[in-house]
Amino acid sequence: MNENDTNRLSRLTAILTQLQTKRLLTATSLAEKFNVNVRTIYRDIRALEQAGVPILTEEGKGYTLMEGYKIPPVMFSESQANALILAEQLVLKNKDTSFVKDYTEAIDKIKAVLRQPEKDKANLLADRTRFEQNINRKRNSNNISQLQNALTNFRLIKVKYSNERNKASDRILEPFALISTNENWLLIAWCRLRKAFRYFRLDRITKLEILSENFHPHKMTLQEYFDKYY
Repeated sequence: MNENDTNRLSRLTAILTQLQTKRLLTATSLAEKFNVNVRTIYRDIRALEQAGVPILTEEGKGYTLMEGYKIPPVMFSESQANALILAEQLVLKNKDTSFVKDYTEAIDKIKAVLRQPEKDKANLLADRTRFEQNINRKRNSNNISQLQNALTNFRLIKVKYSNERNKASDRILEPFALISTNENWLLIAWCRLRKAFRYFRLDRITKLEILSENFHPHKMTLQEYFDKYY
């Protein structure tokens, strides 16, 4: 096997992993990721199809795998999968490029074997989480796992929240994103009391309850939120 064959085999494996990780992929995005032209991706997709991989083409949108085609799923609980996604955000802050690349590829392989509902939640959480280094390493909150669960399942939460003047209030919130600053974790949520998006410091949430009621998802990415409101 020559070098070109080796490179193509590696790329085919990586494309299959990407297809298992994402719900929909375009030929253009794959070509950019693997630094080849779009025609090469077309040939790769045909090769995978000829090998028996059930790839569906959505006209004008891209490629997706037939639901149910995957190797046996790794038995992660939802909280464990969420913890891995959070860890990925921490790793992305590392200054060593090779370490970031290796970890990101490993996470892609883990996502690839999750069932589609868990995969969608993992991708949503990755999009809705930002991290900045906690300099003093002090642990000042104990509810991230619950908030991740509410965020990815679009569940309302009821919190008792103390403001900077230590005045407590009860709020019904629609969790949207989690952000870590240098000092604290922050929840961005639609507050039904204020009828607006608000920031909530996790260390000021004294009581948290996940309600059975779902809310309608906010159809925007975290970056689109920042672009719109800041």
